[in-house]
Amino acid sequence: MKTERELPRVVVSEKGSRWVRNGHPWIYEGEIVSADNGIPNGSVVDAVSIKGRYLGSGFFSEKSRIRVRLVSRNANDCFDEAFWRRRVAYAWEYRKTVMKDGLSCCRVIFGESDGFPGLTVDRYSDILVAQTLSYGIEAIKGVLFPIILDVLRSDGQNIRGVYERNDVRLRALEGLEEYKGWFGEPEDPDTIVDIEENGIVYSVDVENGQKTGFFLDQKYNRLAVARISEGRKVLDCFTHTGSFALNASKGGAEHVTAVDVSADALDMARRNAERNALSDRMEFICADVFDYLRAQLDGGSKRFDLIILDPPAFTKSRKTAGNAERGYREINSCAMKLLPRGGYLATASCSHFMPHENFERMLRSAAADAAVELKQIEARQQSPDHPILWNVPETDYLKFYIFQVI
Repeated sequence: MKTERELPRVVVSEKGSRWVRNGHPWIYEGEIVSADNGIPNGSVVDAVSIKGRYLGSGFFSEKSRIRVRLVSRNANDCFDEAFWRRRVAYAWEYRKTVMKDGLSCCRVIFGESDGFPGLTVDRYSDILVAQTLSYGIEAIKGVLFPIILDVLRSDGQNIRGVYERNDVRLRALEGLEEYKGWFGEPEDPDTIVDIEENGIVYSVDVENGQKTGFFLDQKYNRLAVARISEGRKVLDCFTHTGSFALNASKGGAEHVTAVDVSADALDMARRNAERNALSDRMEFICADVFDYLRAQLDGGSKRFDLIILDPPAFTKSRKTAGNAERGYREINSCAMKLLPRGGYLATASCSHFMPHENFERMLRSAAADAAVELKQIEARQQSPDHPILWNVPETDYLKFYIFQVI
């Protein structure tokens, strides 16, 4: 190390040291050989190899399997307010570069990709929605959240406040409680806000909506679907609040059928359709998508010529990846069989436990089962406000393909 430091230290095994030197920012519990006594939970520690070589500095979590989450590999860094302000400013400048047409609703901070392990911050118009999944970020949020507000407001952005969506089970792995509510007291505590994406206006409920209120990562994938929708009869499966369906309708679809199992989500989708004057070419069906697709197949339907499959993550662990792959294969095979020759399929997976190679293998198997060939039009991923770090596979999670079925 270049400077004398007073941070607590953890010593990392050879295997763990190689893992870190190869670029991954996580150090697992089993790779900690020894640690200083009395390290405060959530504090910053220095990680060193068995030979004393500095590996990096990061948040220590006494309960998580991920015992240290690195935030820096520079031995001269001091983790004060100025450090975090530079990080926030860098993340915001990046969004200004890659999301010029969408800064009013975008992901402002994407965890490890922006150097804030365990933190998500999404912007919906004048509300920032934060989700904190690491003890270290939780420990500094009293400093961090005001910095984020100040950086954006100083750049002329109208931000009312930060709403915390910490109502997720993953917090228990860090020894953190679940809750949701405002960080501080904004003048206007209303949690329903209007956003505009791709020329479509949505009402977003940041308090009760899925994730942080809306799925921002599919923004440009929805545009890709809109481009091929003109004149087509579209089936949007797992529509949730209707984002793909609305983009297809706005793109000129002859008719759009939107299916979801959640009646509440469909109510919101209907309101979104009415608000955007698209209701006359749309219908909303409350049903289990698997059952709906099977019923269409049993009835010999060929009435759709574009089918969109955007399911929730079928797996959130490697243990259930096999079952998830079977689920993906069933819906994709059904969709391929339902489409006429020359029809179009847009299909996605948002689970990083379903890597690209597995998803593509599943699609080949589904095509063989349906006795069709797939002509690839586009292979896409998440929008660039969710940047992918090549040394952190967990940041590369969204797969999105558009095919013509022949």
